Amino acid sequence: MSERLLFLTGHLAYPRLEKLMRSMGKTSFSWELCDIGVKVAALMTEAIIMRRLARPVSADRIILPGRCRADLAHLTHHFGVPVARGPDELSDLPVYLGRGGQPKDLSRYAIRIFAEFVDASALPAEALLARAAALSKSGADVIDIGCLPDTPFPHLEESVRALKAAGHVVSVDSADGQELARGARAGADFLLSLDESSLAIAEGTGATPILVPAPHGDLESLVRAAHEAGRRGLSFIVDPILDPIHFGFASSITRYIEIRRRLPHAELMMGTGNLTELTEADSGGVTAILTGLCSELDIRNVLTVQVSPHTRRTIEEHDAARRLMFAASTDGALPKGYDAGLLALHDCAPYPLSREEIAGLAAEVRDSNFRIMTAEDGIHVFNRDGHHIARDAFSLYPKLGVEADGPHAFYLGAELAKAEIAFALGKRYAQDEPLDWGCAADKEEEAKDRLREAGHTLRAKV
Repeated sequence: MSERLLFLTGHLAYPRLEKLMRSMGKTSFSWELCDIGVKVAALMTEAIIMRRLARPVSADRIILPGRCRADLAHLTHHFGVPVARGPDELSDLPVYLGRGGQPKDLSRYAIRIFAEFVDASALPAEALLARAAALSKSGADVIDIGCLPDTPFPHLEESVRALKAAGHVVSVDSADGQELARGARAGADFLLSLDESSLAIAEGTGATPILVPAPHGDLESLVRAAHEAGRRGLSFIVDPILDPIHFGFASSITRYIEIRRRLPHAELMMGTGNLTELTEADSGGVTAILTGLCSELDIRNVLTVQVSPHTRRTIEEHDAARRLMFAASTDGALPKGYDAGLLALHDCAPYPLSREEIAGLAAEVRDSNFRIMTAEDGIHVFNRDGHHIARDAFSLYPKLGVEADGPHAFYLGAELAKAEIAFALGKRYAQDEPLDWGCAADKEEEAKDRLREAGHTLRAKV
């Protein structure tokens, strides 16, 4: 027996929702729509739903608009039927339903993120702890203490112990064998980087060595080091070293492919900083490609660094990328349609409504409140007094009649500027909502179980 879905909506959205559902043709579920009696669907409240939706409900699941703020658990208990929150935009509903009504599981990943402090020797333990906590919150699994050449690090042991005491997994990264030995004795979990000539440093310490070729690029030396580590009973991770573009990048990719062929069961590492830091391109896309390569080659450790200003969110980007790639790999699918965390500048579907649909909505408006939307032809702003379209915000000001209303003019200016940015980039715009920059910017946590405070617009009024 097919699942029965009940969609709750408002006056304005009802015709569009009905048209969209009918356009889906035959579905694996049956459906019914209910106009809950408010003009704008997002303004229905928990109290309104409980008061106006009659019981018993003849459905297996109730779906609310994505912007409806209500306690789903409370409603589920009240009606005795599971209540779910759908997507923010109606245009996203077919995808939502096509995935069985359940969001993709992005809680799992297979890649461990090492986050390196390149200036650790210049940081007191207190500052190191504060930054480590921030990196860990961003997604880092291992805090990597980077040691600089010819730079004394007298408080190395103190730093390792402080990080360990705070609950962090710690690695020490140095070209100086003595610093690596000191870090290991202080309790470091990983040592970067050892080769076949320095492997003995890790023996008896409990630290896992990260093995690199010596000389650089020599896969034979790397394979020998891996075999020797295995003979000594050491756990180890192999890193063929990713080189920057124009300085061996293509050859270094082939090294990863070859080392996976020759050591099919070895743990591998890729240091992504030589691409993210040394390429003047938004790092999210670079990270996605490299993480996809890691997914294909079963590379389960990445070493990241964020020094350049344009890589200030690289930990968040790696975290989003590893979750995306794991989910897609598990499904045997392309990494598309799972999560928009790495889509910072552009959106896959920037315009939820066509200009014709916006015109239809504008024709139904009977009040003076301005609505702002974007479509392929530009920025739309409308109320009962008119519907105006432009590609830049400034040209709209003379048409809005708010010269004597400073607060309203300020509000419209801020919203129209945001709409102009979204239109120019091909991002989705929603009035009174921040633009979604994916993992490239922090998002304010919002409680979706209750209606937010009324702001500049009358969004809290029914």
